[in-house]
Amino acid sequence: MIKTKGYANHSATAPLQPYSFERRDPRPDDVAIEIAYSGICHSDIHTARSEWGPTIYPCVPGHEIVGKVIAVGKKVKRFKVGDTVGVGCMVDSCGKCPNCKINEEQFCSDHTVFTYNSEELKDKTNTLGGYASHIVVKEKFVLKIKKGLPLERIAPLLCAGITTYSPLKRYGVKKGQKVGVVGLGGLGHMAVKLAKSMGAEVTVFSTSPSKKDDAKKLGAKNFIVTSDPANFEAVAGKFDLIIDTVSAKHDFTPYLNSLRIDGTHCLLGVAPEPNQVHAFALIFGRKRLTGSLIGGIKETQQMLDFCAKKKVFADIELIPASEINAAYERTIKGQVKYRFVIDAKTF
Repeated sequence: MIKTKGYANHSATAPLQPYSFERRDPRPDDVAIEIAYSGICHSDIHTARSEWGPTIYPCVPGHEIVGKVIAVGKKVKRFKVGDTVGVGCMVDSCGKCPNCKINEEQFCSDHTVFTYNSEELKDKTNTLGGYASHIVVKEKFVLKIKKGLPLERIAPLLCAGITTYSPLKRYGVKKGQKVGVVGLGGLGHMAVKLAKSMGAEVTVFSTSPSKKDDAKKLGAKNFIVTSDPANFEAVAGKFDLIIDTVSAKHDFTPYLNSLRIDGTHCLLGVAPEPNQVHAFALIFGRKRLTGSLIGGIKETQQMLDFCAKKKVFADIELIPASEINAAYERTIKGQVKYRFVIDAKTF
């Protein structure tokens, strides 16, 4: 067994605190990883606080993981000790269902094993995530990271990066197209960077006028303050794709009206309450309202390779583990530019 230090909480209302536990020894198809950095995703907060359904405690969150291979199972072929690797939101799936066979393991029709608060397929234990010094993961779900890159800025790509990259690729964003990004946070800032790197003209929609300068620095050409409905009039019928990262209740109709014919409004944020949409906003213009969930392992590797080539990395604030609880509160208040990343040496 691998002795591991991390941070966990033991109830929905308890703060995260130091927690020692053991990881399994590598099975024949496993890779053991010494974690270097772990990003803080808003999903971590929702799960730690049991806001997205029942959480199993103790809960060790974290699914934006980068580190170094320290051991491999005897059947492992793609990795060796010393390799730089990443782990994202999943650590296993059935591998046999139609969705797994087309490399969409996040939609496994049997059981996707998520990196934390999920049941392991083999031993039925609860998964514990990346707020830890070590992790052991099935080879298929480990990702290659090129050496020499800023690992602390790559960690958030394992969730925020793939979550925004996947719909941009799926809907064929290319040079000359117009992409809107709703919300400028952890997901939104990656959507801006990725869409810009694909050649799109990017517009940020935000309730905060103070974010205009940041939006422009990240690569946005235009900025729209959404608190004034009149601001939507100038962009009616303009966008090919709108990426919506907001996790609060809001009216989709103004954004649908901003799409061209056959345009797409893709939801990435999950509001706790039902959102609003007027059917006419879909019918007139044959608009699409859709959603997206991270990406499969193959696509996640493609995203990492793309970001390495284009030098697209997250903007982060590096913190010690002792500041996790404070980082949670600042994340909820939007007081981070734009992703907290934990230095695993401090566990």
